[in-house]
Amino acid sequence: MKRLTKLALLLSTAAIFTNGCSSIEPWVKPYERERLADPIMSLESHPVSTRYINHVYESREAARGAEGSAGGGCGCN
Repeated sequence: MKRLTKLALLLSTAAIFTNGCSSIEPWVKPYERERLADPIMSLESHPVSTRYINHVYESREAARGAEGSAGGGCGCN
């Protein structure tokens, strides 16, 4: 019985390690990636107004920096 347990443990360990050598294939083919960029999957419901609000915020808080937009604090950009 002890020998059978050791054999089962050895086979299960071998199965785990050989499974790690299998090749990983992408779930999405390159021609199917357009489905991932569907507008319904975006986080904001109104992207144009969100961009405008972000622009206004970046213009007013330009002294802080690191927002990725150029412009002064006057909001004229």
